[in-house]
Formats: sequence, structure tokens, C-alpha cells
Amino acid sequence: MRHLRLINCFVLSFALGLISINGIAWAATLKVCADPDYMPYSDKAGEGFENKIAELVAKSLNSQLAYDWASYRGNGGFSEFLSRTLDAGKCDVVIGIPYGSQEELTTDPYYASSYVFIFKKGRGYDVENMDSAILRKVKLGFEEGTPPQDGLKIRDLIFDAEAFHVGDDAGISPGSMLEAVQNGRIDVMITWEPAIGYFLKNYSDLRVVRVPNTRAMGSPEQYMFSIAMGVRKNDEPLCAKLNRVIAAHKAEIRDILDRFNVRLYPAATDNP
Repeated sequence: MRHLRLINCFVLSFALGLISINGIAWAATLKVCADPDYMPYSDKAGEGFENKIAELVAKSLNSQLAYDWASYRGNGGFSEFLSRTLDAGKCDVVIGIPYGSQEELTTDPYYASSYVFIFKKGRGYDVENMDSAILRKVKLGFEEGTPPQDGLKIRDLIFDAEAFHVGDDAGISPGSMLEAVQNGRIDVMITWEPAIGYFLKNYSDLRVVRVPNTRAMGSPEQYMFSIAMGVRKNDEPLCAKLNRVIAAHKAEIRDILDRFNVRLYPAATDNP
């Protein structure tokens, strides 16, 4: 009878998509929520850096990798994406989410990066932070719905700046922000560095300067963020497994990010 129970448990586990190794249940398929057309993060061809990290995670868990494809963009943005996919049980994990997000349970962070200023090297702009005087004399661009937008509002710089809706409109590449600087439409662009690092290889005359978490007067602002993986709030077992993968494969994850030219900023005091 005991052997029969073991066999039945194995059959049940297999039917549920689980296998047990050394008493730990592992998903036979790791389902990842991802955008099908948002390079450099992910696409259906598996060419984004989050695709590559997902492949590493699935391999480390001895799991098959599967995707639930849905756009990050559109009405409701990333929060709506999470509601329609991860929270709805259509997948198990989101590869990139701000560490400590209140919407989901997050793993340990696996990289930290920053918002950046981008401008032509030949302009010689003295840009150090959001209070730099030159920002009041040039045409600014920023990514809609991001912390730099709030920073520009605080300084009354928002009215003459141009918003780019990359994170809202499907089909618009983050590379379009670099093109706007290249063709002179924008003098200084402010955006999230991991979104544009991949495209910088085509713009050798552009300079990237980190936006520090400093302010001339008042409380510091946050422009650097740590990124983690996200699971549903009640899925502590999967979160723990992912933390073990992150800890064991730091070098491989760093190599993937390096290949996509994602600049890492491990401490707020570091400079690019």
C-alpha cells in the first residue's frame, strides 16, 4: 500500500506539472509573463535580456520554459499587465520588476541601474544632476510616467520639455529616444538606462551621464532602482527557489546584462 501511494503521488505530481527532487517540488514547466515585442527586454524570438535570464532560470530549475505573452504597454501600463497575467494565474514569474514592489512578492535584486541623461558628446554640456543650470537652456526630452517627469515638474522644467510615450504605446522602440537626440529634436534626453543601452552601439557620438539621487534643496529623489523577479504574493516557495538561482548564477546573469550593454550601478555613490 505504501508503494502504491508513492506511485499515485508521483502520477498526481506529474499531472500537475511538478516533479520532486530530494523532497523539493519543482515545476516541470516554468511559465514566464513577458511582452512579445519590447526589445531589449523581451520578444517572441527570445532575443531580449529578460528572455535570456528566463532561459537561465528555467535551466537551473530543470524546467521547461513557457511564456504567457502580453504587452506591458497600453491602458494601465505595467500594473495592468501584472493583473492580467501573473495575478490571474496565467504564469509563475515576471523576470523584471522593481525590488520591493507592493504589487507582488519580489526576489532578491539581481541588478541595479539608473535613469540617465543622454546628449551629444560634442555639445560639452555640464550636466551633473537635475539641478544643473544647462537644463534650463536646452530642449529636454523625458520618458512619460517615470521619476524624471516628477523631477522636471518640481523644477518647473516640464512645460518646455517633450514627453516620449515609449512605455505606453506598443510598437515604439526605446531607440527612438536616442534618434531624437541624434537628429537634434532633443538636446538632453532623460530615460531609464537599461532601455537604451542595447541601442547605444549605433550612436557612438552620444554621451550617457547617470542621474544621481541628489537635489540642491529638499529631500533626495530616487533615480536608481534595484530590479528583481516577481511572483504572486503567496508563492514564497517559488520565490525562495528563484533566490537560490540568483545567488548561484550571479556571474552568468551579469554576463547577460553586459552583452546587452546594461550599465550596473551597485551603490548610490558610484559614478558611471
